[in-house]
Amino acid sequence: MEIRVDDLRGPAIAALLQVHLDAMYQHSPPESVHALDLEALRHPSITFWSAHDGNDLMGCGALKQLTPTHAEIKSMRTAQAHVRKGVARALLRHIEAAARARGIRQLSLETGPHAPFAAARQLYRSEGFQECGPFADYALDPYSLFMTKTLS
Repeated sequence: MEIRVDDLRGPAIAALLQVHLDAMYQHSPPESVHALDLEALRHPSITFWSAHDGNDLMGCGALKQLTPTHAEIKSMRTAQAHVRKGVARALLRHIEAAARARGIRQLSLETGPHAPFAAARQLYRSEGFQECGPFADYALDPYSLFMTKTLS
């Protein structure tokens, strides 16, 4: 698996991110969807990575800088053909290593509290994330679960 910074210009990544957005809207009301579209992911505060096996897109994830020492994980998604192959864990660890290299001391994320997000919550917990309150511009929402991890 090769993980590399992605410029978000290819059709495969656009399709995977559309699957991601569609799933978010399927499981949450519009006002509770915090997933970013392609244009929003191109913001200078965000670094976006994709994982590949040759030319095959396996998954993606992003790091959004909130402050000089706090960042948020965004847009974690594994392509359906690669679910349960360790793609999300590899991306998460890659993003965390990049955050550490940038001097980030805290990583946070927002995910869903309902059944469709159970695998994501399990992954984050297994990597040391703990539930927390809303951060940045988020507010309490029955469709959101917030998690954070302190980096040493």
